[in-house]
Amino acid sequence: MGISNRRLVVFDWDGTLCNSLLGITSTAREVLLGFGLAEEELGDLTRLVGPPFPEAYSMVYGLSAADAAEVTRRYRERYESGDVSMWPIFEGVAGLLAHLRAAGKLVAIASSKRHPLVMRQITDNGIVDAFDAICGKMSDGGDTKEAAIVRAIEQLGCTLDDAVMVGDRNLDVFAAADVGIPCVGVLWGNTAPREELEDAGAAAIAETIDGLERILLA
Repeated sequence: MGISNRRLVVFDWDGTLCNSLLGITSTAREVLLGFGLAEEELGDLTRLVGPPFPEAYSMVYGLSAADAAEVTRRYRERYESGDVSMWPIFEGVAGLLAHLRAAGKLVAIASSKRHPLVMRQITDNGIVDAFDAICGKMSDGGDTKEAAIVRAIEQLGCTLDDAVMVGDRNLDVFAAADVGIPCVGVLWGNTAPREELEDAGAAAIAETIDGLERILLA
């Protein structure tokens, strides 16, 4: 089934709808330096945007599970003391969501971020009513992006043929493929180059929010 014929659009949150790059990376820099890493060891902190915590710190910096858990604890303590200035939605997102709903689409979130924090950030941005389902990570122990996608589909009584994923990293594309749905990659969050999404197998790539709307509503 073509992308525009799918009635459920499942969005990733960070880097896709939420401009949280600076908030995440600045907090991670502060915490990692405080944990003992040197500035030259940090490299490209945008690698932390997308993968679930605490696993991300092991994937990117090779930390042990125990150290990754401690860094995550410190990160969350600092990050969650912030406000909406650390997680604003991208300009144009509210309009996109309204247009999708007006066209009869169902709209959901599937995030690797913990569910209570996703709910807080969506509420802070005043768009909680724009979604038919919001599914974040329920625990650090084994919950996955794939599971969040499936929860969103099931909550809305849809099938795999009804759904399309939208995300900014190859992990979104991989998770969608594992579930059995296509994924549209987006570039406006500057979290991944086009090549990352293309190599992962994105069904389409949107450079702008208007471009995404054309893909979803063609």
